[in-house]
Amino acid sequence: MKLRFKVNYYTQWGQRLYIVGSVPSLGKSDYTKAIPMNSFPNGNWELDVEFKGRSSKLEYRYFVKDENTGAIIKEEHGDDRILKVDKQFDLIEINDAWRSKDVYTSSSFTKAVFGGKRTSAKAKAIKVSSKQKELVHRFEILVPRIGDNYEVHMVGNIPSLGEWDNSKAIKLVADEDGVRWSTTVNLQVSHEHVRYKFFLVDSKTGEVVNYEAGDNRYLYVTAAGDEHILQIISEGIFRYDANAWKGTGVAVPVFSLRTHEGMGVGEFNDIKLLVDWAKRVGMKMVQILPVNDTIASHSWIDSYPYAAISVYALHPIYINLEKVGSLKTKKKMDELEKKRRELNALPEIDYEAVLNTKMTYLEALWKEKKTAFYKATKVKAFIKEHEHWLKPYAAFSYLREKFGTPDFNTWKGYQKYSAKKIDALFTDKASKDAVHFYIFLQYHLHLQLLEAAEYARENHVVLKGDIPIGIYRNSTDAWFEPELFNMDGQAGAPPDDFAVNGQNWGFPTYNWDEMKKDGYKWWVSRMTHLSQYFDAFRIDHILGFFRIWEIPLHSVQGLLGQFSPAVPLHIDEFRHKGMYFDYDRLCKPYIRGHFLGDLFHESTDMVRETYFDEYKFGEFQFKEEFDTQRKLEAHFNKMKPKSDGEKKHNDWLRDTLYHLHNEVILIEAKGHDDKQHFVPRVSLDRTRSFQELSKNEQNIIRELYLDYFYHRQEGLWREQALEKLPAITNATNMLICGEDLGMVPDCVPGVMDELDILSLEIQRMPKDPKIEFGHPADYPYMSVGSTSTHDMATVRGWWEESGDATQRFYNQWMGHWGEAPFYCEAWAAEEILNMHLYSPSMWAVFPIQDIMAIDAELRRNDAKAEQINVPAIKHHYWRYRFHMYLEDLLKEDAFNNKVETLIKRSGRNTPF
Repeated sequence: MKLRFKVNYYTQWGQRLYIVGSVPSLGKSDYTKAIPMNSFPNGNWELDVEFKGRSSKLEYRYFVKDENTGAIIKEEHGDDRILKVDKQFDLIEINDAWRSKDVYTSSSFTKAVFGGKRTSAKAKAIKVSSKQKELVHRFEILVPRIGDNYEVHMVGNIPSLGEWDNSKAIKLVADEDGVRWSTTVNLQVSHEHVRYKFFLVDSKTGEVVNYEAGDNRYLYVTAAGDEHILQIISEGIFRYDANAWKGTGVAVPVFSLRTHEGMGVGEFNDIKLLVDWAKRVGMKMVQILPVNDTIASHSWIDSYPYAAISVYALHPIYINLEKVGSLKTKKKMDELEKKRRELNALPEIDYEAVLNTKMTYLEALWKEKKTAFYKATKVKAFIKEHEHWLKPYAAFSYLREKFGTPDFNTWKGYQKYSAKKIDALFTDKASKDAVHFYIFLQYHLHLQLLEAAEYARENHVVLKGDIPIGIYRNSTDAWFEPELFNMDGQAGAPPDDFAVNGQNWGFPTYNWDEMKKDGYKWWVSRMTHLSQYFDAFRIDHILGFFRIWEIPLHSVQGLLGQFSPAVPLHIDEFRHKGMYFDYDRLCKPYIRGHFLGDLFHESTDMVRETYFDEYKFGEFQFKEEFDTQRKLEAHFNKMKPKSDGEKKHNDWLRDTLYHLHNEVILIEAKGHDDKQHFVPRVSLDRTRSFQELSKNEQNIIRELYLDYFYHRQEGLWREQALEKLPAITNATNMLICGEDLGMVPDCVPGVMDELDILSLEIQRMPKDPKIEFGHPADYPYMSVGSTSTHDMATVRGWWEESGDATQRFYNQWMGHWGEAPFYCEAWAAEEILNMHLYSPSMWAVFPIQDIMAIDAELRRNDAKAEQINVPAIKHHYWRYRFHMYLEDLLKEDAFNNKVETLIKRSGRNTPF
């Protein structure tokens, strides 16, 4: 029999469409043996192949190839297409629509919001006549947005399609996933123009609820001739009317969840109760922070969830001990229960106590269960599937404990990863049990998070994860694959309203050139792994895929960073504008005697003698032992203050000296050691060095500054993002949201829109620098609108601390007269929530603190205690706990009914 593939796609000059499939005639899934298609006018491509297989199932897909370089330019989105070959036909003609990425075909909608198997009847089989040749048509359409009680119908202009009478329309049948709907029909016409449309019907009432938008669909029907022909019309996606679907969600870290059976911290098992509450009030998304293992020092500093020691491994703090098993000794179980109650009664997380309690118990449990664990078939399957990351992680964790540090550079004999040495750890008697303990942990953590994820899907709630932009410097990934990272720099972010000195995360940056060599396999593997648990994810600091803020290792703060990659300024650009270039004046810390007293007051003489050399009258430079921020940090770390007052004074002195290190106008561009290429120091207009230049020099530098940061890099940064991001977006079918806050290049919105990545819109951080607050009514549809993030004060916290800004917001954005109330009253919080609910954003996702703010009785008394992170504090303790038990929140009917009503009134959570 013959298969004829047809697809419409407009290529560029020198490009050609290819098809690859699971049978030999289509390359047997080998892209190097894919078959080129034949081009016809108006973007049409065709290919005829003979089908000679026993199987009645064929998998295939299309892609675009550059004929000159052989490179794959573009692949269509989604999984392989599946064709069920009906061998009673002589010819099957497949008319496909090219599948572009579409947010509604993401797993957020197909597995969660509208997921679940359909109960529609099976498609009726058609048997062709043995007396005459027949032309049969199968119509297929993707309908990802459709609730459980709805059906897809088809109506057209000919009798077999109902002659535009909806009551005579054909009912389509859904496949197992409920996304692809189809019907097979003998149209009983030939040489005729057929016009038709699809529409959605409420199966309970029979009401037409959504008629396809746009022009009628069209098909010219020929005749069967001397062959039995099956013509498949694969229509792409249902064309919904103008009422775009919008949903609501809640954002809360897993560690913040509180339940009656908890142990002082939220656990994966608690996600199910949060899902229950989300479902109760009509929300469709639960957003959490990263949940990867961050254990490095065993101290509260490890509470920072973005410093993962593995991009795969889950944090043991989230494990539910009861689900893992009970110890044989009743006394130990009673002791554990007592400790559990103590920890669970705390208002905040005691990270060290919780982790130590759980790890001690798990180690004891491991001794009792290890024999059975080694033999379990499911465990062996888990290890085999995840071996590529599991073994390095388990070995890393074992060696961290053995040597008392995560700094693998100090591990004698193990500084560099050796597969042979690591394999030995898993078999040697002295280490076997200890190293397998970490596999034991990850196995149970995997099962518990997977259970929570499946529970969310079953209840039509999207579980949204968070992917950190970087990796921890002393991590499994850096040890196992060091070639993928630049260890000679630090990633961070330029200054903003929440961190005036910028942010220094301390992470190594990515070696993108090395990652590109194997098609970004590291990223693809990471995304694929996450898709087991999540159907949406937030890319932390998506701007880092355009360019990263790279800070030299000698810096503590972020002000001396520079964007990478970037086109630097050349020394001749200053000269051509008529400015004399003085390297020492522009590039070295500007420290002058006439302002030292303003900075150090009564400590000026001591500071001058201790930290500086006066190389010219009134002009100073740091002594060699203090000539970097890292040297100063080490110096002050050695001090042992005798009182809080002395410590506070030392911190002030250190930070003021840091400030003087930042007193530069230009920084030598990374990769250039010729003193010819420079980058402007960010926010240089705030430095004394800039302020004490002549007006002419200030104008020249300001002009070059604006060009460097806001113009000359745009093409380069767009190119960088379009190279890297598709590897991530195409790796899985998850819905992708980008955290695009901060210093946003002009090219970012266009790239995100092109790749169907949702933006993040925060009212207090508007994308337009000319306005103080954003208005949710102006947000784009392809966005997530929210009142706050974990990196800022909650709405109530901000309201109380912002004074004049709060007053302007109250009068100008909320439209109220008079003086703003000092506290954010419940009615004011509700107004702000409603602004976002009625916004055009596809998703309105709120921190749970901002949702509770609308109820004066239920919300927490102290708004400041609700802030999760303070970016300006380098080592912040992430210990926020939700003040209510989730079981109790579920019982608050009045509050829950109110939230549910607000969501319904805003038009969110519709069934299609």
